Amino acid sequence: MSAHDPGIQRLHELRHKTLHGGGEKRVAAQHAKGKLTARERLELLLDPGSFEEFDAFVTHRCTDFGMDAQKIPGDGVITGAGRIEGRVVYVFSQDFTVLGGSLAEAYAARICKIMDRAMKVGAPIIGLNDSGGARIQEGIVSLGGYADIFLRNTLASGVVPQISAVMGPCAGGAVYSPAITDFTIMVDGTSYMFVTGPNVVKTVTHEDVSFEDLGGSRAHAAKSGVAHFTASDDASCIALLRRLLSYLPASNLDDPPKVVCQDPEDRADPELDSLVPVDPKKPYDMHQVIRRVVDRDSFLEVHAAYARNMLVGFARLGGRSVGVVGNQPAVLAGCLDIEASRKAARFVRFCDAFNIPLVTFVDVPGFLPGTDQEHGGIIREGAKLLYAYCEATVPKLTVITRKAYGGAYDVMSSKHIRGDINYAWPTAEIAVMGAEGAVEIIFRREIAAADDPQATAARLVQEYREAFAHPYKAAERGYVDDVIEPASTRPRLIRALSRLHRKRDLNPPKKHGNIPL
Repeated sequence: MSAHDPGIQRLHELRHKTLHGGGEKRVAAQHAKGKLTARERLELLLDPGSFEEFDAFVTHRCTDFGMDAQKIPGDGVITGAGRIEGRVVYVFSQDFTVLGGSLAEAYAARICKIMDRAMKVGAPIIGLNDSGGARIQEGIVSLGGYADIFLRNTLASGVVPQISAVMGPCAGGAVYSPAITDFTIMVDGTSYMFVTGPNVVKTVTHEDVSFEDLGGSRAHAAKSGVAHFTASDDASCIALLRRLLSYLPASNLDDPPKVVCQDPEDRADPELDSLVPVDPKKPYDMHQVIRRVVDRDSFLEVHAAYARNMLVGFARLGGRSVGVVGNQPAVLAGCLDIEASRKAARFVRFCDAFNIPLVTFVDVPGFLPGTDQEHGGIIREGAKLLYAYCEATVPKLTVITRKAYGGAYDVMSSKHIRGDINYAWPTAEIAVMGAEGAVEIIFRREIAAADDPQATAARLVQEYREAFAHPYKAAERGYVDDVIEPASTRPRLIRALSRLHRKRDLNPPKKHGNIPL
């Protein structure tokens, strides 16, 4: 068969059409918006030469509304498999230059096919979303296509990692697929997500709101928490996606990847010895603790702009991937509130689903008080975090840096809920509550009857601190395994992780639990 054979020529013609999407004008319009095309995104995402496309010649099946004249091979989405740092991934990339990237029956079937394959072989699913939503010309069939995808998102949850990059519009039913996936990345200025757009909002509620304020990346990163990450442009988004994947296993049957550690495992950091202020009311930045303990430059914070009184993210200890959770004393004194509890609970459950050990840094004065919190369901939301830690069977390492008060002490990966190794710094205060509050309750009458109530209260507070505001009562009970010098935290955690990395707890057999949603 020669290159001039009609069959070969036809193949080349179709290949050419699949490579050029909706044509030069639409590609130019895409670029004018600061967006890459669907294929350009895949070229950045995947290792060179590794992409194998599936179903490139599929077209839509709609014959109504003049759609016969708008058939383009691929039908607005590119699907296939490739490699990232040598590891297999399954991908789809929506092509806005073809019918606005709108989803139709054949289009959805292609996405479902690669999702099914990913689950069979145990490989991550990555979606690059840039679509105008359901293809109206196909009516209910396009809605059925979305539901087919949602089902697979749900079945794949906890089986293989699922990452959504929202790189353009994502509205209506289209938002639910990214919402079910494990992580969502949005691009500043070019992506948005909402169930109902600004025009509908204005009609129903009479509110004037822009696309950006309603569903832009910053709104979802800081206010709703829908976006786990934001990026400045498409290239930065894809680089972030590749980095995120480097911490994750291919499936729930694999261990997370281990890399060669360039940071000495026995590195001590004397700066940690003086990082926690002597005054228990003075804040400090838990970021500094985390970054000094984990492998250098390895901390990737998740949900950085949302519920900032709680820190979560991925890092490495001795080259091993770990999930990091930490109270942030610099924001709301590190209190647990509704958003912080929800944020940490979801992260803990993800790490547990994919065999990623958890390292928790504790400095928590309790749950945030107030009618807004109580009426908003802090009991239920706090219970989510408690449930997540109790349920988790991966290795759990805990470091109490300062305050661990009340029920929040229990929740934050305490020994009582199957914490494996629990360390405390000498600055740790493990108690039912702070000294001032405890003295006010216990010695209320004695203080009221004193000649100098203020001086008496101050003396009793100091006595209470000396008796209880330290880690040694807990150590006597075995509630902490050791009180360690802060400078030694990194080598102690690495050694503990090395001993525990094959550990698995067993939960009672059941279909699934009933987390307090």
